[in-house]
Amino acid sequence: MTTASPSSAAQAARAALARRLVGLRKDAGLKAFEVADRCGWHKSKASRIENCRSLPSDDDIRAWCHACDADDSAPDLIAASRSADEMYQEWKRLHRGGIKPFQESVIPLYQRTRCFRVYCSNVVPGLLQTHPYATALLSAISTFQGTPNDAADAATARLDRSRIIYEGNHRFVLLAEEAVLRYRIGDTAVMAGQLGKLLELTSLPSVAFGIIPLTAERTIWPLETFMVFDTERVLVETLSAEIAITRPSEIAVYAKAFGQLKELAVFGAPARALLRTAIDALG
Repeated sequence: MTTASPSSAAQAARAALARRLVGLRKDAGLKAFEVADRCGWHKSKASRIENCRSLPSDDDIRAWCHACDADDSAPDLIAASRSADEMYQEWKRLHRGGIKPFQESVIPLYQRTRCFRVYCSNVVPGLLQTHPYATALLSAISTFQGTPNDAADAATARLDRSRIIYEGNHRFVLLAEEAVLRYRIGDTAVMAGQLGKLLELTSLPSVAFGIIPLTAERTIWPLETFMVFDTERVLVETLSAEIAITRPSEIAVYAKAFGQLKELAVFGAPARALLRTAIDALG
């Protein structure tokens, strides 16, 4: 069984699933330990599921429904469980076959999105990365995670995905902290090429690239990297996992944060000046 995630959205979905399982048990006139006994489990397992300390597997849900004489409920509950599980996915799980397949898997989401709002506090936004920069970054990620290192192929897939900024009816507002321009991902040549590419991309009519200066008087603190896809979903990147948020109230929180971060950012000529300063600092 999978341990419950810290994401509030995932927690809410898992709590709703647990309540439905409790309802089936009560409708059957059973105690939790009786369900566990009928399923052949340790008596504490049913309690852990009901209290969201563990997420039941598909087989666990089938067994629970069978114990409560509610086999017809199993398919819908399994679907709800999988939806909750997909909200929080560990990077090691997503990258278990390499990073390239994951890069390709999100292409449909990118293609149907009209307005992208992206905030990055630690690296250059993926949509704007060069191949050498992406390769260096993805290689470091693979090494840290202990997953198959297909960094060069994954970087190619990332750039293929990023061609969307040149085509179709899409709009991009991308924000980065100024410190991102100074973090050395790869060697000096890699960083020079990446910063030069950012200078070029600021002229694209579909792209608004903003930089939050180190000297900005903060009305909102630096946050974790997140991406807002229209009003459909938010993807939040933590060290260990990607969190998918689809609940409208939580999407609104990230949209509000993005708006406040955007107010701190500079665009156009001031942004290009910060890029040139960072290039000069490479020596």
